[in-house]
Amino acid sequence: MVRISEIQDIILEYNPEARLDIVDRAYVYSAQVHDGQVRLSGEPYLSHPLAIAEILANMKLDVESIAAALLHDVIEDTHATREEIEEIFGHNIAHIVAGVTKISKLALSDKSVRQAESLRKMILAMADDIRVILIKLADRLHNMRTLEYHTPEKQIVIARETLDIYSPIAARLGIFWLKQELEDIAFYYTHPEEYETIDNLVNKAREEKEAYVKEVKEALTRKMEQEGISAQIKGRHKQHFSIYQKMLSQNLEFNQVYDIVAFRIILEKKSQCYEAMGIIHDMWKPIHYKFKDYIGVPKPNGYQSLHTTVIGPHGERVEIQLRTKEMDEIAESGIAAHWSYKEGATIDERTGKTFAWLRNLVENQKESTDPDEFLENVRIDLFPDEIYVFTPDGEIKTLPKGATPVDFAYMVHSEVGDQCTGARVNGKIVPLDYKLETGNIVSIITTKNHHPSADWIHFVRTVKARSKIRQWIKARERERALSLGKEMCEKLFRKKNHNFNSMLKSGEIEKVATESFAFKAVDDLIAHVGFGKITPLQILHKAIPDSEKDGEEDKDNPPFHKVAVEKKKAKKNRGDGVVVKGLDDILVKFSRCCSPLPGDDIIGYITQGQGITVHRKGCINTRLMSPERKIDVEWSDAENRIDSYPAKIRTRAVDRHGLLADLATAINKCGANIDNAHTETSNDGIVRSYFTISVKSIDQLHTIMTALRKIKSVKNVKRLVANI
Repeated sequence: MVRISEIQDIILEYNPEARLDIVDRAYVYSAQVHDGQVRLSGEPYLSHPLAIAEILANMKLDVESIAAALLHDVIEDTHATREEIEEIFGHNIAHIVAGVTKISKLALSDKSVRQAESLRKMILAMADDIRVILIKLADRLHNMRTLEYHTPEKQIVIARETLDIYSPIAARLGIFWLKQELEDIAFYYTHPEEYETIDNLVNKAREEKEAYVKEVKEALTRKMEQEGISAQIKGRHKQHFSIYQKMLSQNLEFNQVYDIVAFRIILEKKSQCYEAMGIIHDMWKPIHYKFKDYIGVPKPNGYQSLHTTVIGPHGERVEIQLRTKEMDEIAESGIAAHWSYKEGATIDERTGKTFAWLRNLVENQKESTDPDEFLENVRIDLFPDEIYVFTPDGEIKTLPKGATPVDFAYMVHSEVGDQCTGARVNGKIVPLDYKLETGNIVSIITTKNHHPSADWIHFVRTVKARSKIRQWIKARERERALSLGKEMCEKLFRKKNHNFNSMLKSGEIEKVATESFAFKAVDDLIAHVGFGKITPLQILHKAIPDSEKDGEEDKDNPPFHKVAVEKKKAKKNRGDGVVVKGLDDILVKFSRCCSPLPGDDIIGYITQGQGITVHRKGCINTRLMSPERKIDVEWSDAENRIDSYPAKIRTRAVDRHGLLADLATAINKCGANIDNAHTETSNDGIVRSYFTISVKSIDQLHTIMTALRKIKSVKNVKRLVANI
């Protein structure tokens, strides 16, 4: 366990005038309130905040950050309160600690809602004080380093969340050493077999390329000395996760990934970077499309460097990065390298621009009320693959890769986006779904009183564009739902000899809306009728209780989506396995895009005139849908489900005699039927077998996959689900 004295020694090395008394007091307080608590590893709980404080001290943060790190879990895990922390340690530290604290004590039934609200709270807090996220990143790093003590299921959940949220945040803040460590540990737990394979290959390649790395370094050093340029030259191996991503995205085998080793040249001045690059291009032939100038156009997180790839000795490709010492420090430590918390210090312009990204992220999330949509928007905002385009006036706009003129229009102004009817790129008219590229000059054609198109949601890439288009779609759908809901209520009330409009004017329906259904306004109640979530008969029964004796809902007046299903046909209906909360006799069908199985977390989507479609939670298609149309569904009891559901799996194995027979036998022994099967064999002897099988539940599928993994020469078994 790290000692507090060791942390204090680190602080004094970079800040000899630091006030260590606040760190001492935070340590004593944390030790007192965490007394008796232990981690899963068996160590005292205090070892965790001490480890985080050490990480932050090595990042050279201020004493308030170190103190907040020592206190970061006290509100969540002990009897301590924010008020008590503020009284003892001051407002700043209390604000940071509160920002890091998760929303685990709230009575939120859905884990995704809790995760979204915790993340929203953290983002809002870090927009005020960047130290919130720096502590959270250090907290996540230590938790990842000690992930071995969790159950395998928990390891995968935490590792996936790290890849989805925390490593992208570290990247956007430019803290690449932290990003890379988070990714490699998460990769180890999410894909252990692939990690082991790449680890073995990297270690083997390291031995084989040792002489080559030495040869390149010596050649570069000799040439720089001849030209009178003082330079520090480093050779580094790419991280495992980065190699895996490249193999996956470009469909490459390991030996086809040429830039496993990259070289970094550290120089004194910016001008020397360009001079050295010219010398390198004179030595070895450059690959023109591999050149990137992040010095002239820095990344939003402040990263600056020249990137070039050349055909080096023996015809092998060599990736080289050139930067100054200051750029190298920022490239390694990101925002932590040039963010000052010393008293009286001001934020420099470059840091302010990086910080502005966080404020934009907060701004983009204000309109998001659906937790799945919020998490999706944060992920879109976090991933850093970007392009740089220009306005006609020469102003640079940063957009995500694959962005369109519509994204550009909304970035200029919301009204420009709403009224966008066309676009010119480099002076030529292009379609609105045209994918912009770095260097494009974009101008937008607008028309007054024009509205967004619902089709835009399928190709825009920025959160702002998605949010604005969704707002318009929701408003339009709500208008339609209000009109339809009112019409349905009027019809049913008239059939039951009551006047809906009179009751609406008298305030009786408003009373039903607010007291019986807990809506804020009567329009919300009527819109829910139009969306099919409430029936007119339910409103009538609440407004006039005596009307219940009149019998059940009139068969001649069902909601627009409601379909009666004859009992004799019920067994043939694929929706028999699902219960729609609050509704009966609804036509239910399963989506083909994500093929849900009993045991999967599911969500329903109301389709006008076609009943309800059931998707897996997390299916990308549900993120494109209006939250107003989502409805809670759940799996029914086992005896009410259909016999089987289709599932697709893929196995990857080393080719051998009898392999396919062994795979088929294992599936049959687990009680599943094979509906379809085919195999693909690559030149390196790897066989990929694809099966469509009929199973009763997710548990049976897991049993089958476990059995397949035990078969000789099988390397990997994966469930294939589109868009998940």
